[in-house]
Amino acid sequence: MGDITTIQMDEEERNEFLMTGGTGVISFSAGTEESPYTLPVSYGYDATSTRFYFRLASGPNSKKEEVIDRPISFVTYDKTEEGWCSVGVTGRLKEVAEADIDSDIVQGIRHVDIPIVDVFDRHPREVSFRFFHLDPDQLTSRKEP
Repeated sequence: MGDITTIQMDEEERNEFLMTGGTGVISFSAGTEESPYTLPVSYGYDATSTRFYFRLASGPNSKKEEVIDRPISFVTYDKTEEGWCSVGVTGRLKEVAEADIDSDIVQGIRHVDIPIVDVFDRHPREVSFRFFHLDPDQLTSRKEP
């Protein structure tokens, strides 16, 4: 295993790494006695506002409905030509409601690209989704030196 030293990315490097969206892993807090509820997700990122956007499948049998109001951590990572990079954020998701249609939230959504990832047992067009945004409480970005 090589050198595990990492350094912080500057804002420009972080924004270039995140681009307008990709995939990562989101974890919903479950307290101290239980493992977090963790799942892969696609995200959008608006560098202007440093805001993340998520399209999450929903439904009556979804565990997410039980945990959606809990604090989250989200991580995305990749191996680039320069080496490993990762960005981690913490905070709470806020649902994008119809009342937000004329707000800066919707303007931000127009600047992002949330990939459609087909991990369902039926076509994604048959799955109900809810949109959320995250203004991070904490944001870290690391890369190989």
